[in-house]
Amino acid sequence: MYKNYIFDLYGTLVDIHTDESTDFLWTNLALFFNFKGADYTATTLEKMYIKKTTAAKNKITNTKYPDFPIENIFEELYTDKNVIVSKDTIKDTAQFFRTLSIKYVKLYPKTIELLKELKSKGKNVYLLSNAQRIFTFYEMMMLDITKYFDDIFISSDYNVCKPDKQFFNVLINKLHVNTEESVMIGNDYICDIEGACSVNMDSIYIDSNLSPYIDGELKSTYSIMSGNLYDGMKKLNLL
Repeated sequence: MYKNYIFDLYGTLVDIHTDESTDFLWTNLALFFNFKGADYTATTLEKMYIKKTTAAKNKITNTKYPDFPIENIFEELYTDKNVIVSKDTIKDTAQFFRTLSIKYVKLYPKTIELLKELKSKGKNVYLLSNAQRIFTFYEMMMLDITKYFDDIFISSDYNVCKPDKQFFNVLINKLHVNTEESVMIGNDYICDIEGACSVNMDSIYIDSNLSPYIDGELKSTYSIMSGNLYDGMKKLNLL
């Protein structure tokens, strides 16, 4: 039916649970910073991280849905302590933070079957995700799904998130995508579905364990309110 299938990631293809507020995370992250010569307590590090991420978002004024590379924050946290570290150390710090926050990360049932079937039928498969590249790229590699995507668009690279049409237009303009031949697939009725509507693109809503409560109209072209995405798309003749 469609030529281009544009997927959200977390809550749509990947099931993940993270918690960035635990004492365990901030205690161990502070220890890591101290190993590198940056003297932080867990409490101070958490407060400074929150303060800096808020400030970074506030600096981006051309959208209501800002994003930025999170590694910039970790670099600032070192710099504030007059500690100069390599790009590799900044990456390691960010990824250590991420791994400390993860309770679990896994594919939803039949995700591989879904992606394989789309590729076998010659469809274009793209990712449009509100995420951090420094986390998401490696999680996708770990889950062995990167190879199924023809192109990947991650919000931290563009300083803007869904549902802002600017982010959708990055993909549309780069790939010269015809929105009438395309469908957005996601679990968030605002970010994915209303975002798709803003660029006149059809959409498939999947109600997952990570879906926000729907407080208003669900504007998706198709809706899968139970079961997995693969079976739901099969039933709707969308594969």
